[in-house]
Amino acid sequence: MADNEIDDSASARQLPGDSLLAVNGGDPVRKTPWPTYDRGAVCVHPEDEEAALRAIRSHLYFRYDYRPAQETECARFEAELCRYFETRHALATSSGTTALALAIMAAGIEPGSLIACPGFTFAATPSAIILAGCVPFLVEVDENLHLDVADLRSRWTPQVKAIMVVHMRGFAGDMGALTAFADEMGVPVFEDAVPALGAELDGRKLGTFGLAGAFSTQSDKALNSGEGGFLLTDDSALFARATVLSGAYEGRLRRHFPGAEPPIATDLDLPLLSFRMDEIRAALLRAELDRLPDRLAAFHRNYDYVAAALADVAGIHIRRPVAAGAYLGEAFIFLVPHGRAEWFARALCHEGIEARNLGSDADHNIRAFWNWRFLFRGMETAAIKQLLPNATRYLQRAVDIPLSSTLSRADCDQLVAAVRKVAGALASTADLAPTVLDTGEGSAWAGQR
Repeated sequence: MADNEIDDSASARQLPGDSLLAVNGGDPVRKTPWPTYDRGAVCVHPEDEEAALRAIRSHLYFRYDYRPAQETECARFEAELCRYFETRHALATSSGTTALALAIMAAGIEPGSLIACPGFTFAATPSAIILAGCVPFLVEVDENLHLDVADLRSRWTPQVKAIMVVHMRGFAGDMGALTAFADEMGVPVFEDAVPALGAELDGRKLGTFGLAGAFSTQSDKALNSGEGGFLLTDDSALFARATVLSGAYEGRLRRHFPGAEPPIATDLDLPLLSFRMDEIRAALLRAELDRLPDRLAAFHRNYDYVAAALADVAGIHIRRPVAAGAYLGEAFIFLVPHGRAEWFARALCHEGIEARNLGSDADHNIRAFWNWRFLFRGMETAAIKQLLPNATRYLQRAVDIPLSSTLSRADCDQLVAAVRKVAGALASTADLAPTVLDTGEGSAWAGQR
């Protein structure tokens, strides 16, 4: 047997018969599919459906028609967002990625500039930076998968003109440290809050700490319109430029500044990129916004229950937030310290719990920076990993389990039982080689950020 493999049969022999892992032929903890957004585990109510149907029946799908701005679904949604997030401006967009790109472009960041972002994020983050004409500058993450400010400081260059913090898998970045460092360096902070819609840090909603925050309303997000997003900012000039770039042409910018002059003189100095949201999606989202607090509470309730139930499990390190409660709760991530995360995730999948080793080489996880071939053309994977050795090591040890807000207490209990079962099997193989990169089948889990 190779040094980097786990002898599944050996672990099976060391366990009682009723604890035989499903990967070794035992009975799985769960026999029904794990609830995820792509299996229909979303929070869309009849009232939300009726709102979308109302917009469809109106035959008015474009936000810039003959109606006064305040009567359109998009403007009403934006007004509700401003109230909910306590921010001055909100702009509904076609996606979270376009919202990120608009923030960079509207802030006046020169094309070709470096923008720092963490090595653990969804590929949309560096893609948005590229879309804005800039260059991603990847930064290490710490053992809790947060952007490592110390690494950013040690590798700082004057060519970095902004910092893009990502609240990845719903966990808040350390905004106090990041904004203090950004102020020291004289650069703005943008928040990629796409994976953390509604989460808070110290009582303040994520996406409102930096110069601008970007969100997604794709199907796995806390607000779901299939595709879509929005931008938040208190900077009126940035908002005006972003609005023009998104597609407010021929004087339509004035509709966003009722009773006042827009802070930019003309809408002809900027390109028209058509990143707008349509009326149907805005109507659906505005209705869903009424129940967002209930969904956020469900996320927290499930996450807190699972985390507390697994806090005493030896052999795993549960991801820690930067502050109490500073997470959305839509994903449960833990590190398996001795490099056996790929086997652990595979065993959980056989137990009926969807899980993924974030740094697995057995799939093409778009959250692993070494899979972003568009940034590293011509480089070998091993060489790319060495650019961020800490991020590589932590991702290779990380197991990620999606937590839908629709999970029942029974679902959560099955997750807890499965993790304990697999962790027990791993403990029984403690005499085996410490580094495991199992090449067995991967998880079907995909699509969530």
